[in-house]
Amino acid sequence: MKRTTIIAALVLLAAFPAFAGDYARLYNALPVPISEPAAPSIPDLTVSILDFGGVGDGVTLNTEAFRKAIASLDKRGGGHLVVPAGIWLTGPISLKNRIDLHLERNAMLLLTPDKAQHLRDDGKTAPGISASKREDISITGEGTIDGNGEWWRAVKRGKVSDVEWKDYHLMGGTDAEEGALWYPFNLKHFGNIAEGYREQEKMRVHLIRFTDCRRVLVKGVTIQNSPRFHLVPQRCSDVIIDGVTVRCPWNAQNGDGIDLMQSRDVLVTGCTVDVGDDGICLKAGGGQAALKAGATERVLICGNTVYHAHGGFVIGSEFSGGIRDVVVHGNTFSGTDTGLRFKSAPGRGGKTERVRISDVIMSDIRDQAVVFETTYTNVQVGEKGSREETDQFVPEFCDITIERVVCRDARIALQAHGTPAMIHDVVLRDCTFFWTGAESDFSAPGLLTLENVKLLSY
Repeated sequence: MKRTTIIAALVLLAAFPAFAGDYARLYNALPVPISEPAAPSIPDLTVSILDFGGVGDGVTLNTEAFRKAIASLDKRGGGHLVVPAGIWLTGPISLKNRIDLHLERNAMLLLTPDKAQHLRDDGKTAPGISASKREDISITGEGTIDGNGEWWRAVKRGKVSDVEWKDYHLMGGTDAEEGALWYPFNLKHFGNIAEGYREQEKMRVHLIRFTDCRRVLVKGVTIQNSPRFHLVPQRCSDVIIDGVTVRCPWNAQNGDGIDLMQSRDVLVTGCTVDVGDDGICLKAGGGQAALKAGATERVLICGNTVYHAHGGFVIGSEFSGGIRDVVVHGNTFSGTDTGLRFKSAPGRGGKTERVRISDVIMSDIRDQAVVFETTYTNVQVGEKGSREETDQFVPEFCDITIERVVCRDARIALQAHGTPAMIHDVVLRDCTFFWTGAESDFSAPGLLTLENVKLLSY
């Protein structure tokens, strides 16, 4: 390594976040016992993507440079891979043990619009950044990870302006359903990866996906414009998501922000989310396979702000593995479609246990401030949704306490649709809701217990 690179690396190392011991104060006096997640341990070795032929000119494809850099760090036991200012066009990146991907300020890691770069040998598509069965991995810094999602996502005509609709057609593409949908299929500049637009739609990738990993940190970066979900830890343990900004157009199909799937010992704090689908969401799989993978549990979500999203904090729709020991407090939802959203249906449901939500501020909620829905239908774009007729894996939303919520301007304050077997032992206490359309909408009496709850309007 050149002497100048070594000096720069030493300076950069001093700016890296302290990976351990920063979060103990958040775990004082919680209503359910949750332990602080263990932070990743990253060796002090630091390299730059420049050392492996990387070029941040927004044109050069850097997939091979990232592969070489990560392989080099892996061979030496791990370390920090620094990405300096520039636009770093790349295909999929796969992290390995004890590696930190560090994006400096004004560094943008941009996924190539060439979808063929994401094709794997098995014909499936790889996420933008991924790790599977790894330990001690992190993504840190002040840079941006951009998924170039407009090259992947279908667009509903009713969700865009005339100008935006015309801009999409400048890319080429395919209209469907008598002009009600546009698909990025048969584009002018890049080929297709499937025989038809419906098949290609199902191949959209997540921007960042970690599977079966231990000790994961994502801190400080901006994650935006994903082809599908933005940040997805699945079956991971000891996960810290701190000070991350997640954003995409409000109308981005399936543009979930942070989806925690069957993960445990998780902290989400200080994040800002402004997305096209659910904001911060807990899932735990659907059906029999979810029972083997286990519950999403021991999760602390605090000090976050969610702007546009289908729901600020969400459980579901699939959580057959169960959701338990969750604390959500000190969060703000401003401009979300719903505030606290609990959604599922038979065939997708499970049981919640010890979910404690408190000190939530909400404003300008388009639909419900708090909603429980047990007949949720998952509708893929361009398809008709259907619900499974089954008595298996019926949702059971229970043992949930919601305290000290203040909401101004929700169309409906409280809504709960389901049977007493599906929604029970749910208590709202010391809350104030200012509604503009309806005070409440319950399919049966007694689904929610209200204690000192004010429901006000004009």
